[in-house]
Amino acid sequence: MEKFEVSKNMLIDSGVLRGEDILEVKEANTHVLQRVHDETYLSKIYRGELDLKEQIQLGLPVTPQLYTRSATEAEATRQACYAALSDGVAAVLAGGTHHAFRSRGEGYCVFNDIAIAIRDIQTQRPGIKIMVVDTDAHQGDGTNGILADDPNVFTYSIHVGRGYLQPSVKGSMDVETVRYVEGDMYLKQLFTTLAGALDAFSPDLVIWIAGADNHRNDRFGAMHLELKDFAKRDEVLLRAFMRNRIPVTILYGSGSNRDQETTAEIHRNTIATAVKVAKETRS
Repeated sequence: MEKFEVSKNMLIDSGVLRGEDILEVKEANTHVLQRVHDETYLSKIYRGELDLKEQIQLGLPVTPQLYTRSATEAEATRQACYAALSDGVAAVLAGGTHHAFRSRGEGYCVFNDIAIAIRDIQTQRPGIKIMVVDTDAHQGDGTNGILADDPNVFTYSIHVGRGYLQPSVKGSMDVETVRYVEGDMYLKQLFTTLAGALDAFSPDLVIWIAGADNHRNDRFGAMHLELKDFAKRDEVLLRAFMRNRIPVTILYGSGSNRDQETTAEIHRNTIATAVKVAKETRS
């Protein structure tokens, strides 16, 4: 959990962002959450009534702050998507809880902020085409399960191959890497397949779950990317989105590096690249 505060401080201390650039939000309204999650599950989180098995599956203990924190994260993603549609790019200094299903949480993900944002946008802009680009090391199985069969949503994911940590739930395009994939091979797979997906779907908005767990020193990612590979990933993807006038919302995704500061640094670098590319694109 420390990565969120550390990365925020890195962004401010390095001058990438000013304090006033970061907007605080309140928790999402219940009806916004109910578009994605069933009432029984929401009530169990709110009341702290998950049993031991459910807490183990979630990976988090039930505390009085769990509902508030998770609902606030979902609201941040919702608002960032509208900001991206207005301004071209926006970011959440958290987010990307892609393992949360309609009636259960998994893998440290309580509410699925991606699906919550999409369902809200669809009420305001029927027919909008939204692409979820998930470069976290693990597939967004919860997102895929919730958004399946929606013709206006395209879920793209590049992740460690089938059977690693969690079962696969088919998305629109699933790109599986070998375990412990090196940076060059990973980037070649990513750039080639994502370009095809963007051409085929032509989204009005991209929600990008960046991910920091692809690093070679991450405890759970099972990939072997270096910091230079993240830099190239971020630069190429953000330039592709912005130069083609595709609004993009950036979410952190996962990261559990053995060196906690490295996770925060990867997240910080992604936001810094977004700021740089946005300035260059607009100039």
